[in-house]
Amino acid sequence: MNSRTSKLLRIGLSLGLALHAFAAGAQSLTGAGASFPAPAYAKWAEAYHKLTQTRINYQAIGSSGGIRQIDGKTVDFGATDAPLKDDELARKAQIQFPTLIGGVVPVVNLRGIAPGQLRLTGPVLADIYLGKINRWSDPAIRALNPQLPLPDAIITPVFRTDGSGTTFIFTNYLSKVSPDWKSKVGESTTIGWPTGSGGRGNIGVAALVSRVQNAIGYVEYAYVKQGRMTHALVQNAAGAWPHPSTEAFSAAANGVDWSASHAQMLTNATAATAWPITGATFILMHTRPDKPDSAAQALRFFHWALTEGSDMAVSLGYATLPKPVLSAIESTWAKVLGPDGKPLAYK
Repeated sequence: MNSRTSKLLRIGLSLGLALHAFAAGAQSLTGAGASFPAPAYAKWAEAYHKLTQTRINYQAIGSSGGIRQIDGKTVDFGATDAPLKDDELARKAQIQFPTLIGGVVPVVNLRGIAPGQLRLTGPVLADIYLGKINRWSDPAIRALNPQLPLPDAIITPVFRTDGSGTTFIFTNYLSKVSPDWKSKVGESTTIGWPTGSGGRGNIGVAALVSRVQNAIGYVEYAYVKQGRMTHALVQNAAGAWPHPSTEAFSAAANGVDWSASHAQMLTNATAATAWPITGATFILMHTRPDKPDSAAQALRFFHWALTEGSDMAVSLGYATLPKPVLSAIESTWAKVLGPDGKPLAYK
């Protein structure tokens, strides 16, 4: 096991330890779902525990798992990067609200290539995952990177094996920029990958890319920062080559009308500085929870996180929500009701 893989596995372990705080006798909340926001939720959980002695036990099992868990009422909140449509939320008697904005970033293991040197377009990225481009020496890649020492080696695409919101964001983007991808594969949290090898969770993809020479994968940007991985740049809809950053993720979210619906996709945004594979991550809760006291505590936690935890999230590479969105979220929280029919928010 190389040092980079060891570090990535240590990151995964530390995330789990941070989310399972050790204070005895404290209140405890349970959540499960997307691994996309897990680094931020870990940092928030640790700080909130120190402040309130409340434990936030979050399992990063993937967006599909988070939806299943909240549907089954086995957790106080579910988490997904693939937003549910408004009619589905109404049918399930659930609310959905965004918490963070982040970027899905291609990462590679190429000898002699530094972070941010490799350039890829959306169509080229789609063709790699379709298996149409299978060597790093392919003319389409060389044309974008004439100065780089690209090897004449087979590309190993790495993908998520679990039901993943990160995959949903990534494939949503590929479907927008590649008609071939849209018609042959499409977008979903779980798809039939045409080629490549799979890893479980963002941490699994990151670890596999780090182990396999000439591999390419896709992970949330926080994992790139913490693992010091070599990332590629992706040309955006404006023809620019932005670096993934909180500013680039924020640019993709500007102009979105969150008050109309929280189910917003931010991929392939037209802003000149926008990162092209940007997405929001969401929390799901029941409007009539079986455990109203826990639901009220969960709403207090997220209110604290969204108002006091911004700097923590930004330090990990996430962008925080635009201020007008917070008002829309508070209106959504008012739909979570106790046995008396009154809102539980801040109770």
